[in-house]
Amino acid sequence: MSGKSLAGRKALVTGGARGIGAAIAQALARAGASIMIADILEDAGSASASAIAKNEGVPTGFAQLDVADDAQWERAVARTVATLGGYDILINNAGIEITSLVSEIRAEDARRMCDVNIVGTVLGMKHAFRAMRPGGPAGKGGAIVNIASVAATIAFPSISVYSGTKSAVDRMTRVAAMEAGKLGYGVRVNCIYPGLIPTDMGLQLANDIVKIGLAPDVNAAVGSVVEQTPLGKLAEVGDIADAAVFLCSNEARFITGIGLPVDGGMGM
Repeated sequence: MSGKSLAGRKALVTGGARGIGAAIAQALARAGASIMIADILEDAGSASASAIAKNEGVPTGFAQLDVADDAQWERAVARTVATLGGYDILINNAGIEITSLVSEIRAEDARRMCDVNIVGTVLGMKHAFRAMRPGGPAGKGGAIVNIASVAATIAFPSISVYSGTKSAVDRMTRVAAMEAGKLGYGVRVNCIYPGLIPTDMGLQLANDIVKIGLAPDVNAAVGSVVEQTPLGKLAEVGDIADAAVFLCSNEARFITGIGLPVDGGMGM
C-alpha cells in the first residue's frame, strides 16, 4: 500500500485513548486519515488526539463516548462529521475483559462485558450505517472494522464470557456486511481477531490467570500463550494497526464480511 493510502478519509476510533485503539488511530493518521478519538477516558483521549495531530499533521478531535449509550453514539458521530467534514471509517475497538472461572462468574460482570463488547459494537455499526449510507450526513459509504479476538476461535480458560462476546462480534460483523451490501449502503464491514498483546488489558489477564490458579506466575502465563502460537511470540499493537489500515484501504475494496486473524497462528 502507498504511504498515504487513506488520504482524505475520516475515521472514528473507539477506545482510542490507549492500547490497540491508540495504535490504530496513529496508523490511520500516518496513512493520511483525519481522526476522531472516542473514549470514556476524557483526559487520555484528548491527549491521544493531540499527539496524533502534532506527530502526523492531520485534523483530529475527541468525543467522550460510553459505547453502550445510544445517545452518546449519536452525538459522537455528529461531532465527527462536523469536526472532520465527513465520516467513512469506523474502528469499533472499545472493549473490556473481566477474568473469571465459569464457576465464579458474577452476573454484573457478564452483563457489563455484554454491554460494552456486544451492545457497544452494534450501536457503532448502527450509527455508522445511518451516517455513511446514501442520504446520511456523510453519505459516501465507507469501511467498518470491528475488533474481535482470537478468544472467539479458541477455548481459553478463564475468559468464557469475553470469548462469547467476541464470538458475537464476529457474527454481527457478517450479518452487518450482508445487510450493507444488500441495501446498497456502500459500506464494507470486517473484523480482526488479535492475539494476546502486552497492553494493560493483556497484562491484566496474565496476572488474573495467576490469581485464579491457572499458572504459577506471569511468565508462565505468557509462556503458555507463546507456546500455542506458531510464530512463537506475542502480537504487537502495530500488527493489529497495520491490519486495520489494510481493511480500510482501497486495496481491500472487494473484502467484506470476514474475520482476519492477526494472532501468529494461535487460532488456526
